[in-house]
Amino acid sequence: MIDAAARPVPDLALVPRPDSLVVLPGRFTLDHRTGLRAGPGAETAAALLRELLTPATGLALPAHSDGQVALLLAPGEGDLGAEGYALTVRPDAVLLRAARPEGLLRGIQTLRQLLPPEALAAEGAQTRMPAVGWPVPCVRITDRPRFAWRGAMLDVARHFQPVAHVRRFVDLLALHKLNVLHLHLTDDQGWRMPVAAYPRLTEIGGRRAESAGDGIPHEGAYTRAELAGLVAYAARRGVSVVPEIEMPGHARAALAAYPELGNRPGVRLEPWTRWGVCENVFGVHDAVLDFCRGVLDEVADVFPGPYVHLGGDECPDAEWERSRAARARIATAGLAGPGALHGWFLATVAAHLAGLGRRPLGWTRTGAELPAPFTAMAWLDAEHGRTAALRGHDVIMAPYRSTYLDYPQSADPREPRGQDGVLDLRGVYDNEPAPAHWEPEAARRVLGTQAQLWTEYARTPAELDYLAFPRLCALADTAWSAHRDWPDFRRRLGHHQTRLAALGVRGRPLPSPHPERTAACEPTTAVRP
Repeated sequence: MIDAAARPVPDLALVPRPDSLVVLPGRFTLDHRTGLRAGPGAETAAALLRELLTPATGLALPAHSDGQVALLLAPGEGDLGAEGYALTVRPDAVLLRAARPEGLLRGIQTLRQLLPPEALAAEGAQTRMPAVGWPVPCVRITDRPRFAWRGAMLDVARHFQPVAHVRRFVDLLALHKLNVLHLHLTDDQGWRMPVAAYPRLTEIGGRRAESAGDGIPHEGAYTRAELAGLVAYAARRGVSVVPEIEMPGHARAALAAYPELGNRPGVRLEPWTRWGVCENVFGVHDAVLDFCRGVLDEVADVFPGPYVHLGGDECPDAEWERSRAARARIATAGLAGPGALHGWFLATVAAHLAGLGRRPLGWTRTGAELPAPFTAMAWLDAEHGRTAALRGHDVIMAPYRSTYLDYPQSADPREPRGQDGVLDLRGVYDNEPAPAHWEPEAARRVLGTQAQLWTEYARTPAELDYLAFPRLCALADTAWSAHRDWPDFRRRLGHHQTRLAALGVRGRPLPSPHPERTAACEPTTAVRP
């Protein structure tokens, strides 16, 4: 709760909303005399605080045993949970406590938001320190998240984004206490992750002749060092990077590089230049399984997190129906027919992932098609998440009607091109990952939620900024906090946009507080990009 008796302070428009906030009299001042005290285990958090504040404020925040700003781990305070924290700002000191290091990282982002927006400016945009120092309002905050999984998917397969932009995106996720970057690395239109044993994946699969008839070649791929560096960069900010390597469908870029992995090995393909669902899928012969195992071995080396996303959705079986090798596999595996190859394939690669100590993630459009080991990412309808949960899957809610940020934000014809339909700010805010009518056993299976930034129609970082903000703020708010208050969120977001501006984020201006909302404004397509 936010203390209703506390005097209103506009600068306390925190996003996401803290669990409990009480405004206290006075303010603390950060200046050149301010030292930083890091208790045992808090050294990494202290280093991050300096890294984030020094570029804009010019403050060194030197280590000092009596530092006015103290970061402390308090393992005995288990009620704070894995990511909770307690922050007290008094006129003479700042104390941030957490039971786990992740909680300190979340509290640091709150402390940043309490500072004037200029203190968030990016490196190279250093602001002159006010004569009276940098003020921090006195508060007492106790905070913890509602959901463990709070993420955003960035599609770099359709339009490649340089690693510097991805790092900046990580910083923005961390500011909003989002803790998962789902990186969509491969698809029909491009393969962006290098695999040492299969160099043509990026040499050929990382380039396409054009995009949906625009006549403009597109290419790009990361180096292994860039991806490893991104993972480390994100980890320091409390963000886990989850790679997505699509299989058995959405595989055309890989088949362009290695035709022998397909169902028609003699047919030469190019990375797809169109959007939608391509009929070309991986074959089911042993060489394909060896390829997938080799790729996943390298993925596990680069991405140490517990999850690997295998796509697993939108896999037409027309090629399998015509394939002699597929018919042989059906016979030897004792399957009912071509339609059963999808589950067999995913179960086979999931078993390999399990041997690597990883958990498989997959998209679901029904809630019933993924094998048992998978965590299900429900995108077509929220009720499919309920179906998956009742079948024993852990679930991440990503319904396209409220989390797909590639839809236009209004029906205004001046909006950038996107999918057919509209997803406005209120539509994202109203996303409920665990609806009240669900059975308790289904609700308990919901790990959290995430937003999706598909990039068929977004080529540049500036276009991604416009699509993501402020809608991503709405998802961050409801993923972290169980409290729902649309007018309060609008009020907080109004000030929060000054922080985004200081960070160079050029999102969409806030719409009217009372826009007309009709059924026609909802997304209408039901095909995952």
